[in-house]
Amino acid sequence: MSPILQTRLPLLPWADPRTARLPGMLPVEGDDWLRRDEAFAPQMAERDRLIATIPDKLHALTETARPAAEELFDLILPLLAKRPGYEVAPQTLTRPDGVCVALNRAAPLLTLGRLVQEDLCILQPDGLGEHVLTAAILCFPASWTLAEKLGHPMSRIHRPVPEYDANITRRVQRLCDAIRPEQPLWRMNHNPAEDPALFHPRSETTPHKPRKTDAPYLRAERQCLLKLPRTGALIFTIHTYMIELSSLPTPNRTAFQAAHTPHP
Repeated sequence: MSPILQTRLPLLPWADPRTARLPGMLPVEGDDWLRRDEAFAPQMAERDRLIATIPDKLHALTETARPAAEELFDLILPLLAKRPGYEVAPQTLTRPDGVCVALNRAAPLLTLGRLVQEDLCILQPDGLGEHVLTAAILCFPASWTLAEKLGHPMSRIHRPVPEYDANITRRVQRLCDAIRPEQPLWRMNHNPAEDPALFHPRSETTPHKPRKTDAPYLRAERQCLLKLPRTGALIFTIHTYMIELSSLPTPNRTAFQAAHTPHP
């Protein structure tokens, strides 16, 4: 199957001082936490395929998270109804690529996973000072698995990430505690990728291989964090970009490779 690629990134996060350091959060303008780009049709076809064939590997919804998932469902549908290309009927929604999706509020995340490009994760306070992953529709994991992260707090989820130290944990938790429903936040990550597959799970028990800075692809995620007004749950959205590294101008490509070169 041909790789599903975008032609550009909305931002070069390694080149912008606002986003180059963790956590690198910026305010979202309006309802721009949901985006549609030039890869919409092929990405959505891949999401349809994955949800139809391996839903247990992509989806989890604890009873604790169900009210938040239903609130998210009720929030996203009116937003899509106002966007060009979406046609909403009482029981269905037709996407801009012409695919008609049945609206099933009883399966809120599985339904939303077929309507938007973003993966959607629900985080809720654990009463001990952190937020726990309690539900998700995760079609495009980037070297992690939902089953290993579900039910764990942010510090445990990011344990395999060397940069995610105690200081970053505290800073991220302060963001989670302070975020307001009316002001979502966003950031972008970026990594070289040898394999352009969007569904790219990896277990924590799999030995880690250093990323090659000369890999042919660049994988980036635009990640947004918003707070639901009724349940107070946090929604973590992931919009995945995959581009050919060679499509970047040489100075940007060189800077990207330098940012991912291990220091002695």
